[in-house]
Amino acid sequence: MANTAVLVKRFEDLETQLGEVEATKRYEHSEYFAGDRVDSEKLLNWQVKARHLLSLACGADSVHLKAFLKCEEPRAYRTNYEMTKELKAIYLAAKEDFEGGFMTSVRQLVQAEVFDTELDQARELLAGGYATAAAVITGVVLETAMRDMCSKAAIAPGSLNKMNADLTKAGVYNLLTQKRITAMADIRNNAAHGNPGQFQPQDVTDMIAYVESFLAQYL
Repeated sequence: MANTAVLVKRFEDLETQLGEVEATKRYEHSEYFAGDRVDSEKLLNWQVKARHLLSLACGADSVHLKAFLKCEEPRAYRTNYEMTKELKAIYLAAKEDFEGGFMTSVRQLVQAEVFDTELDQARELLAGGYATAAAVITGVVLETAMRDMCSKAAIAPGSLNKMNADLTKAGVYNLLTQKRITAMADIRNNAAHGNPGQFQPQDVTDMIAYVESFLAQYL
């Protein structure tokens, strides 16, 4: 699942690419046609990327993607430059809504589903005797969630411990939660560095349960 910062940058990159498409505008005239056109291959390249981004950022059933797809349908007497201008208006509306946080509910639903799947995988690994792998996966879920929390709170992401301290300082959660997160980070770090003797399977069971509760409360 792409995080918010990655999607924001992708919106910016594709806006720049769209400008490059518009820069290819030229006037064409023939017996059957007259009007401004842009490079069709460059436009198609941008359309595919933009369509994929809108699906990721806005959702497959979003108004933005549906409007984009509708605009792509052939229309008599419309040049591809005119279509480009219409697509641009839809794209910039989606970009503005996404950056303004109006897509949060969609992102949260998708992210929650991904996290649930990963925590289920961690439980299965733990049940199979792979406590170390289960701890690593659970730690990744926790760190990813905290990166998203930092993004929402305008906090620069960093290590798990740094984000934990910064989120506490910003008042996102209290000192008790910070201490619990620190304990989870210790288990994750020991698992990641091959030190399974530093924790017990029950510690991982508790870790999974706590992370699940943490996600429900803060995401």
